[in-house]
Amino acid sequence: MAAVTSRYARALAEVVVERKLDPTQAMAQIDALAAAMGTTPALRQVWDNPAVPADQKRKVLDALMKQLGGEKMVRNFVALLIDNRRIVALPEIARQFREELNQRMGIATADVTTFRELSAEEKRALEAQIAKLTGMKVQARYAMDKQILGGAVVKVGSTVYDGSVKGKLQRLKETLSN
Repeated sequence: MAAVTSRYARALAEVVVERKLDPTQAMAQIDALAAAMGTTPALRQVWDNPAVPADQKRKVLDALMKQLGGEKMVRNFVALLIDNRRIVALPEIARQFREELNQRMGIATADVTTFRELSAEEKRALEAQIAKLTGMKVQARYAMDKQILGGAVVKVGSTVYDGSVKGKLQRLKETLSN
């Protein structure tokens, strides 16, 4: 299923870029529809139920898009997912779509885990360092974890930069045991 969701996400990103649509708006609309599926079991049941005709599913979609003030392209994409019975994959497609668009726009998403809450200045400095390492603009998501004992762990894509005290102690232990 991962290959299928990736294909849909890439295709949607391609359309957004080719038609010069607002990527932020497209991401927000796809995210809103995916969130609605996750938080509204009735919506998920209707869209995922093969007994409900596709035209009724599209009417529900049209009502949601009207509330969102959504783009026609986003509406058509979600209608395609409904028609191809791939609508249950919308949350995963939305996640991959965001990653694909960010990559095309030169934005790296960094997951930063720290021991304590960072000040705005510390966040800016850390994001500048990450930008220097990746050569891309950085969108950081922050989390706290007392178990790392200090420092930070930064994950960009599949690369992990571990500057935590816990990580340093682990590396020291491995060095001493060798």
